[in-house]
Amino acid sequence: MLKRTLSALIGAPLFLGLTYLGGPYIALLVTVLTLLALWEFMKIGEHLGMRTWYKQTTIVTVVWLINLFIGSKEWLFSSVVFWLLLVLGRLALNYPKTSLAEAAYNLLAFLYTVVLLSHLYLLRQLPRGLELTFLTIFLVWATDTGAYLIGRQFGRHLLAPQVSPKKTVEGSIGGLMLSIVVAMVFWNQIGGTSWVTYLILAIIIAISAQIGDLFESALKRSAGVKDSGTLIPGHGGILDRFDSLIFAIPLVYYGVTMIVR
Repeated sequence: MLKRTLSALIGAPLFLGLTYLGGPYIALLVTVLTLLALWEFMKIGEHLGMRTWYKQTTIVTVVWLINLFIGSKEWLFSSVVFWLLLVLGRLALNYPKTSLAEAAYNLLAFLYTVVLLSHLYLLRQLPRGLELTFLTIFLVWATDTGAYLIGRQFGRHLLAPQVSPKKTVEGSIGGLMLSIVVAMVFWNQIGGTSWVTYLILAIIIAISAQIGDLFESALKRSAGVKDSGTLIPGHGGILDRFDSLIFAIPLVYYGVTMIVR
């Protein structure tokens, strides 16, 4: 418990500070997070018996990040298509040495840990991006906190027993409720749009955050590992701490950009 608390006291201000500064600081943060998350995902793949393509995924990740940071959004989609074709081509040329499961896992490694997580940078770059990013982060944390507190006190009905035997329906509802409360606090203090928008974002973030958490739990359970890594004392790895944000941030980014358009 002490390690977990100390890690949070050090890690959370660092994460929020780099996000607040933006520019090259958020770029550095995203680079470190995506590369570490990719490495952890690959290690989980090895536990699943997969052959993981470290060199190839690292190369396409570097290409993606360069295009992301220089603002070449048209090349971002091209990077995804190129990686898809490369994966399918390797499957076609090396089958059965390269299996469909192996190809799919390495394709997912890039999409999940790099493409989705790097939307943290894209969200921060939007007009009012700082407010939106902080809103997303705090609503995800509120969801996790509410689910834990309510689930521990009142949890009776298991949410997904085969994936996470401690998560309950009551906890899930508690996470949603606290997310809405925090969103209303943000609306009261910051405003800028209607309370309905904040309410919708709170619901989307709370649901996606919990699904992201369950997905990573299912991945670890499939591989027979407790944590995705050991980098953060008391918390596990990068994926253990950012699994909820990985699902929430892209939804907020595209939701906001579509509303603006």
